[in-house]
Amino acid sequence: MARRQNATAADRLMHRVRDRIRARHYSLRTEKAYLHWIRRYILFHGRRHPKELGREELEAFLSSLATRSKVSAATQNQALSALLFLYRDVLLESEGQRGTVPWLDNVTRAKKPERLPVVLSSLEVQRLLAQLDGELWLQAALMYGSGLRVSEVVGIRIQDLDLDKRSLMVRGGKGQKDRTVMVGDRLVPHLEAQRQRSRTRWEQDRAEGRGGVSLPFALARKYPQAPTDFGWFWLFPAEDFCRDVYSRAPVRHHADLARLQRGFKSALRKAGIDKAATPHTLRHSFATHLLQSGADIRTIQELLFFNDTATTKIYTHVVGRVGSG
Repeated sequence: MARRQNATAADRLMHRVRDRIRARHYSLRTEKAYLHWIRRYILFHGRRHPKELGREELEAFLSSLATRSKVSAATQNQALSALLFLYRDVLLESEGQRGTVPWLDNVTRAKKPERLPVVLSSLEVQRLLAQLDGELWLQAALMYGSGLRVSEVVGIRIQDLDLDKRSLMVRGGKGQKDRTVMVGDRLVPHLEAQRQRSRTRWEQDRAEGRGGVSLPFALARKYPQAPTDFGWFWLFPAEDFCRDVYSRAPVRHHADLARLQRGFKSALRKAGIDKAATPHTLRHSFATHLLQSGADIRTIQELLFFNDTATTKIYTHVVGRVGSG
């Protein structure tokens, strides 16, 4: 009976956490990560309610992640962020006590090792792209030519692409920030062809009376016609429909990130490149090659949309240009 009551209380708590996350308009990936770590925290302490736990229990959980699970400092800090959100934004705020527990401010974050990013040379990028074709080639070429993240390239909507101005609006990027990036002239005809293929898919959906695309947060309620409007359609639509995370209605989502990741890994092997590269490596290569070609740190910072130049300066170490101006 006690176990059932604890499980019910935990379920109610997780619903509160989910509601608070969505009220703050955090991304779906953040929502999944936070719920995962909060569940693990509760299970680690025998399903006790977090209100009964304190600093010692929180630090014991974090230490276990490092010593037993062997997670990285970044993963450990993600778990800490989830638990701080639980206490500050869910438990304390619901009781009108936000910020009144001093020990929350004294929990030490794990120190991240300062490692240089993996970067491909220009020739390696050419060899890699030569092993890709179709949508995967275009996605990888966009990541390298515009400095995009994986989630940003697959999440492009038709209305975000302006081929006349050779620009692309990235909406809801990391930190829910928008930015405009450049599009290379070589990619324009390929992007136009991809847009036409997307329009064909969109017309088929409309002719068959199928549902529209998934929209962030409550936009579908605010703009009821938006899900079936071509401007909101994906540049890289998924093959099949799925259930919307928020409304549970059948929608067409964008192409799967995992498909690009698998294709990249296969192309890396075929190209004979023995580096621990991932699709995100193309973004690092974009910044490094810009720096090598003479672009200044400030320009690269704006293109990558970093908060300050300190993050961007890591690329000066990659090319060995520390203190060169």
